[in-house]
Amino acid sequence: MIATGTRSILLVEDDPDHELLTIRALRRSNVANDVRVARDGEEALAMLFDKDNAAVSSLPQLILLDLKLPKVDGLEVLRRIRENERTRMLPVVVLTSSDEERDILRSYKLGVNSYIRKPVNFSDFTETANQLGMYWLVLNECPPLAH
Repeated sequence: MIATGTRSILLVEDDPDHELLTIRALRRSNVANDVRVARDGEEALAMLFDKDNAAVSSLPQLILLDLKLPKVDGLEVLRRIRENERTRMLPVVVLTSSDEERDILRSYKLGVNSYIRKPVNFSDFTETANQLGMYWLVLNECPPLAH
């Protein structure tokens, strides 16, 4: 099992099927980190910034962010993450079905660490999750985070 201490993954995904598929693919790839789920951009921001939310005390090790979200879209979530001193250096991977060039460009301009288009079939998705887990949770050295 790939486990990196008690640090969690924040999955920001509004589609229940994609949520389940992502979690299943991570587990099948032996990623043992706790996966917290925000089902819209507003909930993601509350989990990261709302002082009354228990999740705020422990920042995730990795954020997997969909772009097409209700309430607050993924690009706005990314913008707010990058403008805040405490969350600025968190690794953020856009994991989305969008292959629109403007989404890719805006994501990188806002400081995303990686942009990945969700594979359509489960075996490809599992392989993508395996590579994500191996790179971002094992190989990558994250900067120390402000608390």
